[in-house]
Amino acid sequence: MDQKEKICWVVRLGLVPYDLACNFQQRVVQARKEGVIPDVLLLCEHPHVITLGRNGRREHLLASDHLLRQMNVKFHSTERGGDITYHGPGQVVGYPIMDLAEQRRDVRWYVKQLEEVMIRATADFGLIAKRVEGQHGVWIDAGAPLVQEKLGALGVHLSRWVTSHGFAYNVSTDLRYFDWIVPCGIAGKRATSLEHALGRNVDSSEMTRNLTLHFGQVFERTMISISPSELKETLDAGKLFSGTLVPERESVPVGAAKGSQA
Repeated sequence: MDQKEKICWVVRLGLVPYDLACNFQQRVVQARKEGVIPDVLLLCEHPHVITLGRNGRREHLLASDHLLRQMNVKFHSTERGGDITYHGPGQVVGYPIMDLAEQRRDVRWYVKQLEEVMIRATADFGLIAKRVEGQHGVWIDAGAPLVQEKLGALGVHLSRWVTSHGFAYNVSTDLRYFDWIVPCGIAGKRATSLEHALGRNVDSSEMTRNLTLHFGQVFERTMISISPSELKETLDAGKLFSGTLVPERESVPVGAAKGSQA
């Protein structure tokens, strides 16, 4: 596909089971490899599921299989990087399918860019999120000196420089489910959510909107919104849709920071 303008389609899938999202991702990845679609950002939430990355350790799952069945929590091994994590309602999950060969063939750069998207989206709510050396994702200070809690996680996969999997940002996630794992395989570290940090309710759709806008800014893409059915029709029939341009915000909340806080 000839992309003189750098376009990224945004597709909001809603609440979708993890295995179905993975299967759909693979179809989008194949279409991107063939060059028949532009870059795509899939956004969704998942029902309760614990996933283990390709380099993860099963002993980081602290809950028994019986408890998982009892609580209706699925478990999936996956090809993404990283260790073990939890996905559930109230967590915004982003799956970018991008051809890095058209931009920059650098996995570390790509991971830092995803972190930057989450850092900027957090700043819109007046909070400072940051990177922690040697640990992927974004973190916020928990109040005590040298104590950080994880707000957003990362786990990516690349095939012929086309990306899949991505990031998970805790907006209103039920943090009790993280007690069943060693989050990302890092003992002694805890997960947090935007709601917990702010002490008030937050609508996931607001964070989804912010993440979309900052994704476009960080990766220098024109973000075009299309529906899941349009994307599916494109994959089935090879048709292209112009979609709807994602509008810029009229204003940024007071106290929001621009750029990252290292």
